[in-house]
Amino acid sequence: MFVPRLNISVGYGSKHLTNGCEIKPSIPFLLRCKPHSLHLYLVMVDPDAPSPNEPTMREYVHWIVVDVPGGTSPSEHERKEVVRYMGPKPPEGMHRYVMVVFKQKGELKMVVEEPASRAHFNTRNFAQQYDL
Repeated sequence: MFVPRLNISVGYGSKHLTNGCEIKPSIPFLLRCKPHSLHLYLVMVDPDAPSPNEPTMREYVHWIVVDVPGGTSPSEHERKEVVRYMGPKPPEGMHRYVMVVFKQKGELKMVVEEPASRAHFNTRNFAQQYDL
């Protein structure tokens, strides 16, 4: 069972996100947590790609940002994007888009590699690889 360790607030444009809410595609970026001194990793995936009935590309990664300051909303130029943002564009049916936020352990000292493909990304393996 997933148990959150941090209370965070995520905004998608000007809309505050809650579980299950519907939103229009635009680049999200309002990420706040306490303490503000933390740095975070953000991973956004579609577990339903290309369709909820046949998710053969599960998990499809839409965005990875690292070294995000917990108390600010960094500008586009300050973001350390590993995977450039790709907005939601489900080809078929309703899709879930999952944002997972990881606490970064101290200063970012390693290079976070871009995945070879957006399809078949594995968030759990990513977290293990980077000790999140």
